[in-house]
Amino acid sequence: MFEYEIQKQRTAELLRQADHQRLVNEIRRARRDARRAARRSAKDGTEGRVSSLRSRFVRAA
Repeated sequence: MFEYEIQKQRTAELLRQADHQRLVNEIRRARRDARRAARRSAKDGTEGRVSSLRSRFVRAA
């Protein structure tokens, strides 16, 4: 009987770990999708990349 109780506890712990990992993966996927959507909307928008410092200043005579 004791071994059966230990097995039930272990099974419950594994199920909790699997649920937690599934939730973490879902959050990661949502964040990644949000970043991709932001990049897509930024690409389609009027704002462009900021130029580097070299191209911002003219050479002195």
